[in-house]
Amino acid sequence: MNNFGRLDLNLLVTLDVLLTEYNVTRAAQRLSLSQPSVSVHLAKLREYFDDPLLLPGPRGMRPTARAEELREPLRRALEVLEHTIAPVSYFDPATANNIWRVAASDYGESTVVLPALAQLRQAAPNSRLAVFELAPTRIAKQAELGEIDLAFHTQDCAPPGMRQRVLFQEKYVLVGRIDHPTLKPRPTLAQFSQLEHVVVSPNGGGFSGITDETLEQAGLSRQVVLSVPHFLFVKSVIAKTDLVAMLPERLALGSPELQIAEPPVGIPGYELAMLWDERSHRDPAHRWLRELITQSV
Repeated sequence: MNNFGRLDLNLLVTLDVLLTEYNVTRAAQRLSLSQPSVSVHLAKLREYFDDPLLLPGPRGMRPTARAEELREPLRRALEVLEHTIAPVSYFDPATANNIWRVAASDYGESTVVLPALAQLRQAAPNSRLAVFELAPTRIAKQAELGEIDLAFHTQDCAPPGMRQRVLFQEKYVLVGRIDHPTLKPRPTLAQFSQLEHVVVSPNGGGFSGITDETLEQAGLSRQVVLSVPHFLFVKSVIAKTDLVAMLPERLALGSPELQIAEPPVGIPGYELAMLWDERSHRDPAHRWLRELITQSV
């Protein structure tokens, strides 16, 4: 049985950074330690947990199942500890006049910003909110320069070095108009491949995505006839045509003009994360906003 009393808190801090960076060199830079020191910490952590925790991968290191279990609980525990021992700073949202700047896709606007908006207006009536279009390649720089306070992006594509918190897990569902003849009952794989699909291509012009990659692995394909840059336009298209789409479930729910079906092939989902820069991590106002958003989604 592991003896928690002999575990150095610094090792848990190192593990938290390693489970964000998945790279010993970058972790060492963030921790202001040498690479050998981080490697020694990792060795001690592996011994304590009796698990490799991080394994070599094609693009850095990849976490074991045990490491994935530890990632979010460990981050929350360290944040609570940090908040507990930090000097008390007071932030009063009722009188604050902050201008918050967040970056989100139209998906993030619908699934994160909109659910948090009413609570934000009620709790901080003098504050204002500016939503910027998500530019994945610029997130880290925008946050570093203070151009944005938060960004909402898939966790696996989060820029290295940024603070993050997973807000929820999302899965893909098959969506069509409410009386679409092929979606009831659940379409077969052959029917799914014959349907005409619309896809979202944020960069414009793409006709394939994670669904096509999954089908290709099974030696199959589908008919993609329309590519658009935004999720919300997809909903309008499929509501008025026989086209269908693989959409994130949260985006499709609550639309009476649409019907949802389970696809006949399993498509990997993703985690949506809230991202922010280290510079604002300890700011009381910023911490308050992050907690409000976390509780709203």
